[in-house]
Amino acid sequence: MMVTTRSELLDVVYHFYPRGVRCTNRIYVPPNEPFYDDTEEHRRLVEAANRGREEYPTWKAMIRRLGDRYGLQNESLHLLAGGGDPAYSARIWLTDETALGFHVSLLGPYYGIHLSDIIPEEQPVAHEIAREIEATYPGYRPIPPELGNEVVPDVAMDTVSMGKATIYMCLFSVVWTWVDPV
Repeated sequence: MMVTTRSELLDVVYHFYPRGVRCTNRIYVPPNEPFYDDTEEHRRLVEAANRGREEYPTWKAMIRRLGDRYGLQNESLHLLAGGGDPAYSARIWLTDETALGFHVSLLGPYYGIHLSDIIPEEQPVAHEIAREIEATYPGYRPIPPELGNEVVPDVAMDTVSMGKATIYMCLFSVVWTWVDPV
């Protein structure tokens, strides 16, 4: 298996998200500025989301197989409605309060499984999810937490301000945080 590096992940992030520049107290290229939509990076993100809509049946078949075994919630319906999400996302409910989120990036050959680390039963389920993703998306590999949790200081997202977005958020969307313990 190929090793995922910090440099490789940042290259992918910067390919799809324009870097912002701080100048005194003003930030340029935030997502809420009209010219943001005109950047080449944003156009690439939109194209990736469009490909995700076209390839959605593959995702749907995979989560159906997982949903036959577990209580599953598809978090990718916003993508079908025309959203610009960078990944397919879903969660498997392990208990009434605890979910294990997982994501397959549309921006590169990566996936992530967001463990809660609260209950011991999540490890076998995470292994099953990883096997299912790797069988459905050959060549995709997980992003290790020590890289995925790294903040990308010069990128902002629709719902995440500059200096707050992590590699996980950029490649899997803010949905990555939805299973964080409160």
